[in-house]
Amino acid sequence: MTASEPARDRRDDGRPEQARPRDRTGRPLPHGTTGIPLTEEHEPATVEEALELGAALWDEQRFFEAHECLEAVWHAAPEEDRDLWQGVIQVAVAAVHVQRDNPHGAVTLLERAASRLDAYPDLHRGIEVGPLRREARARAARIAEHGLDGVTHPAFPAAPGGAWFTPDPAALEPPTTPTPVPDGPAWLTALERRPDARARRPQRRTAQTDQTDQNDPGAPPTGREPRGD
Repeated sequence: MTASEPARDRRDDGRPEQARPRDRTGRPLPHGTTGIPLTEEHEPATVEEALELGAALWDEQRFFEAHECLEAVWHAAPEEDRDLWQGVIQVAVAAVHVQRDNPHGAVTLLERAASRLDAYPDLHRGIEVGPLRREARARAARIAEHGLDGVTHPAFPAAPGGAWFTPDPAALEPPTTPTPVPDGPAWLTALERRPDARARRPQRRTAQTDQTDQNDPGAPPTGREPRGD
């Protein structure tokens, strides 16, 4: 930063503050924009709160915000459950691409989500995995053949008893103590502790990881990209 450049606004934890407003799909807007629903920042204190908030935002079709909340659940999940939560997130990110008029990105994310969810039973952690998996594949096929006209979004895929999180892969019910939102993926930390971690260490997920093939090269710039790779 040069002497002529203004200092960037930062949060209490040192992260840069997003100065520009963003629409509900995460696209940046000009300063001073009014009359348009904007993305809100959400900072849940626990994973359970993040899951509840993510589900509520999903049902309001605020998928960009929903996927950001649900990332806290994915990050806190044990390795055995990480593909479950990432698959759910990818369905939300696919909906963001629909809202951004990007059929290629939507199809890519729906197909990836269905593949990740194949590893789980029809009901897991209070998520209706079977219906979600089938719906993801059906919507991907429909969009690939007919485009985005008339595409609708399902409600958050919670079972009647509600979706729930646990850090224990062997648990059969939710924990009684809330889980703090972690600083990073718990499953990645667990992998790094293994003796063979150096040989099998996965690529660390970032906001820009593997996004190039999710966006139609002919689509307009999308601003901050949704995660869910």
